[in-house]
Amino acid sequence: MTDPRPAFAWREVGVVVAAQAAALLAIAPFYGPHRDELYFVSAGRRLAWGYPDQPTFTPFLARIATEVAPHHLLVLRLPPVLAVVGIALLAVQYARLLGAARGGQVLTATVLAASAVLVGLGHMLSTATFDTLAWTAVLVLATQAVVDRRPRLWLLAGLVAGVGLNNKHAVAFLLAGILVACAFDRELRPELRTRWPWLAGAIAAVMWLPNLWWQADHGWPVFDLSADIADEYGGLGGRIALVAEAALMFSPLIFVVWVAGLVKLFQVPEWSRARLPGVVFLVVLLAFLVTGGKGYYLAGAIVPLVAAGCTWVARSRGTRRLVEVGVVLALSAAIAWPALVPVLPAATYADSFYAGLNDDLPEEIGWPGYAAQVRAVVDGLPDGTVVFTGNYGEAGAFEWYGVGAPVYSGHNGWRNWGPPPDGAGPVVVVFYEDPSGDFTGCRRAATLHNDLGIDNEEEGQGVWVCDGPIGSWSSRWHSLVHYDA
Repeated sequence: MTDPRPAFAWREVGVVVAAQAAALLAIAPFYGPHRDELYFVSAGRRLAWGYPDQPTFTPFLARIATEVAPHHLLVLRLPPVLAVVGIALLAVQYARLLGAARGGQVLTATVLAASAVLVGLGHMLSTATFDTLAWTAVLVLATQAVVDRRPRLWLLAGLVAGVGLNNKHAVAFLLAGILVACAFDRELRPELRTRWPWLAGAIAAVMWLPNLWWQADHGWPVFDLSADIADEYGGLGGRIALVAEAALMFSPLIFVVWVAGLVKLFQVPEWSRARLPGVVFLVVLLAFLVTGGKGYYLAGAIVPLVAAGCTWVARSRGTRRLVEVGVVLALSAAIAWPALVPVLPAATYADSFYAGLNDDLPEEIGWPGYAAQVRAVVDGLPDGTVVFTGNYGEAGAFEWYGVGAPVYSGHNGWRNWGPPPDGAGPVVVVFYEDPSGDFTGCRRAATLHNDLGIDNEEEGQGVWVCDGPIGSWSSRWHSLVHYDA
């Protein structure tokens, strides 16, 4: 069957996504690994069907990268680069479903490639990167199944959702959102009278079973972590922050574009069968406002809305005007890049206001120095020394860079990889507070400090030398472990 829509603008869109990929790969080796990447590498060394804070997909990718090239940032960060390229291409396909010609397709690719959130997600290995890809892919596939009356595409959407559920549990909100959207929208409701969406859901559920079994076997830690997130991001302030982050994370001007796209999905008659992403966005936004969550959870639901907005903008503008619009929108996002990715020299970044705008990028700075300071303390201690840290970032960093002693932590997934053998000691404890409530014979041996003065989670932490835990490691472990987002 001949596709009546405009052809996919592969040449022009290809140039845009190639430039995006080249830029992300160029900056990939700068600064250092993020604390979450360090955690994923450690988790990948201990592969399981799940971990307290995420399923296995991202640690599995970290394991592959480590097997190919241990401790190589460019290799570790290649999968997220490919993921954001995929997000841009899927968005262009959704724009085509709305009838976007070459101008609308290129505008969609340009705006998304430059958007602050996708630049940030493409820079580092994270569950959020592949979660955004999964949401975008499922929404585009499901929409094409409806628009083109190709119901078997629902099965492919279910397969993608199954992979997504093995990366981040939030995909369950997406699937629930699709179900609610189809139930309440008269254009979509007939889909539920066919077997295809239900088969897609069954495929996703079966693929998720190993992770659910792991969660059940470990006491459902996901609920403890979800409660922690709800406590931190709940209340009126948390809800306002969620909406604000969703509005700003692409850029303030791109926010105007995707809101226009959302509105037009309900206003343009010929788009009525393609408005699944719009309905799903409203459903999951309400769900996250009720349950508590973070704004970036919505990134994958917003991507198709950006494409819809770009398609609408391109309808009434000539080529020259469209280029001007694309440049303005891209620049509106580029202003935020230095706060999200290492485009500035580290020293310049540290002295700029950008260092205080985002909590994530500072977590890529200082790890070699922190590890060296702990290693210097370990070097003066006898055989049998172990290192215990307060969070998974430190534990992962000291394992990545090596500190001359086995590393343990009670934070999230690390709790399942301990305790140290009973009798192991002395112990080097990296912790903000005096650890004498859990350890005996403690003295402060050093204080972590980075040369740039970056205020990250590690700056100012104490490095303590203690004789050992009060009692034994096995009896004390329950008071040393904790779940925190």
